[in-house]
Amino acid sequence: MSRFKGFTLLELLVVIVIIGLLAGYVAPRYFGQVGKSEVQVARAQLDSLEKPLDQYRLDTRHYPTAEQGLDALVNKPTNEASWSGPYLKKAVPADPWGHPYVYRVPGARGDYDLYSLGRDGKPGGSGEDADIGLNQQVTLNR
Repeated sequence: MSRFKGFTLLELLVVIVIIGLLAGYVAPRYFGQVGKSEVQVARAQLDSLEKPLDQYRLDTRHYPTAEQGLDALVNKPTNEASWSGPYLKKAVPADPWGHPYVYRVPGARGDYDLYSLGRDGKPGGSGEDADIGLNQQVTLNR
């Protein structure tokens, strides 16, 4: 009498349940880390934009106007004789969630405000949806 060797249906179901439980435990922790890394990328990009803005100010004696925006770091604005750019090698990046960075002159916290509206792209929020400014979470009154 020949016996087939293999797994029973019950054994396969137990393995599938164990894999499902492990995935349910690991997946939320993994996706939570992805969100934290996007916030860190936004902060790093904001920091890397601060230096070209300061260089622009040194050359022109003022920060780009609100109308010129961050594009003035890449393309020479009209009537800007002392512009010595481009100050960025590539175009101004979007934040990690695909939204443009918000640039305001004059700023509520200094000469200018530069921040991301977070994952939701709306003012305010908490966690990954919070506004992210240079070196801190910011909440701006509008």
